[in-house]
This record gives sequence, structure tokens and C-alpha cells, in this order.
Amino acid sequence: MLHKVVSLADQVYERLEGDILSGKYPRGTVLTELRLCEDLGVSRTPVREALRMLEQENIVESSGKGVQVLSITAEDAEAIYRIRERIEGMAAAGCAEHITDDQLRELADTVSLQEYYAARHDTDRAQELDGEFHKLIYRYSGSAILFHTLYPLHKKIQKFRRNALEYPHRASVSLAEHRRILEAIASRDPEAADRAVTEHVRAAHQRLIELEQLAKEKEESV
Repeated sequence: MLHKVVSLADQVYERLEGDILSGKYPRGTVLTELRLCEDLGVSRTPVREALRMLEQENIVESSGKGVQVLSITAEDAEAIYRIRERIEGMAAAGCAEHITDDQLRELADTVSLQEYYAARHDTDRAQELDGEFHKLIYRYSGSAILFHTLYPLHKKIQKFRRNALEYPHRASVSLAEHRRILEAIASRDPEAADRAVTEHVRAAHQRLIELEQLAKEKEESV
């Protein structure tokens, strides 16, 4: 079996991508190679390569003093949800057709663990498992193109997903939707899986709109 060798630059890229998309480095933050080398304990070469990859992804842009964090705006998240509404059902349908029994158990275990941590109000772990649930559906869809299209998009809106999951009612609703998706996939019913995922993404999109409206009303009341 071949194992993919992950370079130090790839590791730095994944760490920085996660820190930026989670909001650790807010939009507008200027990052320098020296600062990142000190923070991460690595040399300039992998940091420079990681920043180049992040710039290609439009997550940062070059500035006079280093690179400036662009992150993902609410408008970006809106576009991503619209794209997911259109194509994520295809991945779920493919998953229902191609998933093996072992893979199905892995998917079911992920939902059970997400429920466990959500019940204990561990938002960080619950969000990680939320992402893992969708990642597994993409991976087992039978289409590498769908995986490489949807997984990066799902990662990019992690800050917005976290905001939604911090509301207990919304978190419980999302978990119930995951259960319905899992049941459709377990039934090997592509149409039901497509429908369940599309409804889930559409509901998540609506939750984003509601949260943005609440934030806007809060700003106007100050």
C-alpha cells in the first residue's frame, strides 16, 4: 500500500489554513514570515511555500509588510452554500450506491460521537465530527472530483458552521438531519440520500441567513 508523504510545507499550510478559517487570525491581520516561523517553530522555507499556497486559494494576499488575511466573508459563505445546495446531493447519492459495510459503520460511528460531544456541549469536538461526517460522504461518493470540489468548500465555512452549532437548538436540529442522511445512505437509497443532504444544506444556509440578520440587528441597536 502506498502512503502519501506529507511535506512540512503541507503541514504548515494545513495549520495556517485552519487557524485563518477558524477565525484565530481575523480578516485584515498581517502575517510575516518571521512571526509565523517563531509561532510554528519551523524555518522560513516551509512557511514561504505554505503562504504561496494560501495566496493561490485567495485566503491571504501579499502586502507591503507580509501577507494580509482575507479569510471568508459572509458573502463568500453565501455563495458556498448555494454551490453545495446544487451538488452535495450528488455526493450523498453516490455514497448510498457505493458505500461498503465497513465504511457505513465508520459513518454511523461519526454521527454517534457527534451526538455524544454535542450532549456535553463540546462545540469544538462536535464541529470536528460534523466536518468529518460530510468528508466521509464526499470520500465514499465514488467520485474524486466531487470530493476535491466539496471538501475544500466545506472547510472554508468552518467559522460559520461553528457559530450555528453554538446554538443548542440549531445543533440538535443539525444532528437530527445527519441521522436522516445516515438512514438514507444505510438504506442504499440514492434519491432519499440526495434529498436528505440537500434539505440539510438548505437548512444550514437558512441558519446562516438568520445569524447574519441577528448580527446586523445587534449592530444597529448599539
